Formats: sequence, structure tokens, C-alpha cells
Amino acid sequence: MSNSNINIVEAPEGVSGEGFFATKLNDVVGLARANSMWPLPFATSCCGIEFMATMASHYDLARFGSERVSFSPRQADMLMVMGTISKKMAPILRQVYEQMAEPRWVIAVGACASSGGIFDTYSVLQGIDKVIPVDVYVPGCPPRPEQIVDGVMRLQELVKSESVRRRSSPEYQELLASYNIK
Repeated sequence: MSNSNINIVEAPEGVSGEGFFATKLNDVVGLARANSMWPLPFATSCCGIEFMATMASHYDLARFGSERVSFSPRQADMLMVMGTISKKMAPILRQVYEQMAEPRWVIAVGACASSGGIFDTYSVLQGIDKVIPVDVYVPGCPPRPEQIVDGVMRLQELVKSESVRRRSSPEYQELLASYNIK
């Protein structure tokens, strides 16, 4: 196997010497979190089919540390909402989000999850950010698997640079309070 096919994570900035490496805790924790995210797919329509292709061998989302797809909110940290979310379904989506342990991240996959898509009707939620905070939006109707992989990579960059203390910061608490989440 050639070296061009192997994905190796770059080490964070630090000081190295014979037998040791010293760096910041934030960088190490961020690197570990970013490369071991467990997705919880909340798929309701065609974007879910594209997600299935993303997990298959050709695109292989497992290369990015998302090997284990979890259907239990308590064992996942990356909620991937894919497809049309009706207003009746919004409380269930919110409940799933609240059951996830911190730290947790959300990706809105496709036009329907991001903005309601073509369904500008009384029964369709016009974007999941009306009920839960969203970290990354993936455009498309439905998005190609490459776009979903790009969304995961963007989330990884966000997670790598996130402070370990961000989740207890007043800004984050204010964000959750704006959604009435405790």
C-alpha cells in the first residue's frame, strides 16, 4: 500500500524531544474528539439514502473516525438531521438532541433540514435551527455523498479548535437558553 492512501492525523503544535512530546490539553482533546465522532442519523427522506451511500465502501465515512453509527442518543455525539422535519416531529428531534451527552454537535444535511426546502407549508419546520442549535449546514437537494463528507470535515475542524471549556462558557449557556434547553 502506498503512503498516499494512508490518512495520518497531523500532531498538534508542541515541544518534542527524545522520548517525550508536550502540547496543550485543548489541542489533544480536540484532536481526539474530532477523529472519533459517533454519528446519530436522523433520516426522514432522500438525504438518508445519500447518507447510506456516504457510509458505504466507495465514500467510507469511517476514514474520518465515524465508524460506529449509533442509533442511541446517549452513545452519539454528532446528530445528523437529514430530510424533511415536520412540525409534529420537532419535539422528538429536540428530545433526541437533549438526550445526547455533552459535547454534542449537529449537522443539518440537505435543504429540508436547513431551511424547509421546497416544502414551504404549514406542516413543515422551516429549518431545524428553529428547535436546536446547528453547527454545520450541508446544502443540496439531496446533497451528494462528497458534500456530506465535506460537512463532517468542516465539523471536525470546528471540534479541533473548540476549547475544552467552551461548553461551560456563558456564551454557550446563553445559546442553549435561547432554545430553552437547560
